[in-house]
Amino acid sequence: MPSGTTDRPSVSGGRGTRYVLYHRRETYAEKLDRNWGEILQELRILQTGLQLIAGFLLTLPFQSRFSSLDEYQRWLYLGTVLTAAVALAVVLMPLSVHRWLFRRQVKNRLVASGAWAAKTGLGLAAALLVGTASLIFDVVVGRWQSWVVAGALAALCAIMFLAVPAVVSHTPEPALLPEPEAIRRGPDQPGDGIVIEAGMGPEDD
Repeated sequence: MPSGTTDRPSVSGGRGTRYVLYHRRETYAEKLDRNWGEILQELRILQTGLQLIAGFLLTLPFQSRFSSLDEYQRWLYLGTVLTAAVALAVVLMPLSVHRWLFRRQVKNRLVASGAWAAKTGLGLAAALLVGTASLIFDVVVGRWQSWVVAGALAALCAIMFLAVPAVVSHTPEPALLPEPEAIRRGPDQPGDGIVIEAGMGPEDD
């Protein structure tokens, strides 16, 4: 859903009516460009964090104490390294998709693939955080302490990445007067090329 808009049930027909809390006059192509730019910003932030953790993990085998790890710690380490590699591959995937779809006028597919990569990469980043912290605590403190920390971090990631967005998405919109806005339908929407106006409905009186 584009930022600055909200979908509410209409009075008749049961179909969603779009209400705009501020003006954003843009064509369908401009909306896709904006969405793609926002996704790229999210992926950059995610990629930076993943690279830092992956770089830290890759240096561990060259440390003198690495040979003292037991079998559980070695498997946990390999699991976190594999998670980091998969997460980076997922985050970099939109780059390959962009090269394949360049100048083919299908940016809606690019935006969809980028959104999927951001969500999947975020989930893998959460697993990587939990695994890395568990490994460090297991080596430094002990086994049961590492499980406690892993469980606490898993719960924190679930709250931050799932519960908080869910609460924010269900927070009532501010009591502002919706403004009409012209929105041009794209090729993947019904009524190709039709300009619709969305404004205040009877339920907002």
